[in-house]
Amino acid sequence: MSAHAEPMSRRAWLLNESPASRRQAAWGRRYRLWLDFRRNPLAMAGLCTLVTLGLLTLAAPVVGRYDPAAQDLAYRLAEPSWAHWFGTDELGRDVLARVLYGGRITLGMVVAVVLLVAPIGLVIGIVAGYFGGFADRVLMRVTDVFLAFPRLILALAFVAAIQPGITSAIAAIALTAWPPYARLARAETLTIRNTDFIAAVRLTGASPWRIILRHVAPLCLPSLIVRVTLDMSSIILTVAALGFLGMGARPPSPEWGAMIATARRFILTQWWVPLVPGLAIFVTSLAFNLLGDGLRDVLDPKQR
Repeated sequence: MSAHAEPMSRRAWLLNESPASRRQAAWGRRYRLWLDFRRNPLAMAGLCTLVTLGLLTLAAPVVGRYDPAAQDLAYRLAEPSWAHWFGTDELGRDVLARVLYGGRITLGMVVAVVLLVAPIGLVIGIVAGYFGGFADRVLMRVTDVFLAFPRLILALAFVAAIQPGITSAIAAIALTAWPPYARLARAETLTIRNTDFIAAVRLTGASPWRIILRHVAPLCLPSLIVRVTLDMSSIILTVAALGFLGMGARPPSPEWGAMIATARRFILTQWWVPLVPGLAIFVTSLAFNLLGDGLRDVLDPKQR
């Protein structure tokens, strides 16, 4: 009896309509958001897919079974079989192992880009929206300049100006990806800064930076999280495009875009070589889109 009572009491504690503390209220709100999110089967499918992909890439040495750089010309362009589930490439390297290890590079680059652009866009947008005036005009004009260039073209120009590689690709994509987040954060801040509770906080003597950090930024985060999740697919495609063009991760690195670039001449004969990394890009992008749609339904009050 007691084994079932504790989970029920915890659930009742989370769903209590009259929380006894701020901690209980915060965790109760998070739990309700999770329940709303869980009711969306497509969003759950996207989340489960991403978790599975993440676990597979982490377990690449076990699941892949082969060294992604090991060449075996005796098994060059071998068809999918029990020994090589997704076949081998033009140098006899196991395609499955390369896709799993390549997921570490591709997804790692995507995470690095997000960790760079989201805080930068958030800070620039909040500062421009809260202070207004000269700061707003300068920051938004700089943002407009970056928005005037297509993301991939600007990233290619930046990488070409320095040295192609993973670090250069991350910096180039981050340089071109932050403006939409700044615009979004500015729009959210403009609607928040004139509200009654912000005026009440000002009357208590709080400094502008304290108001921004403690009150404005947390209210901008939900919209930013949704936008980041929805933009993950475009970031993945940009990373893969740079790899495909030889401006990002370069062969023999098992990055998905670079794998497609080296295997594109086999697309009509040994179709499995370019198909598998292409499917990895497609499935990952689709999963992020499904997850982003689910988060938007839960976090955006206008969708309720």
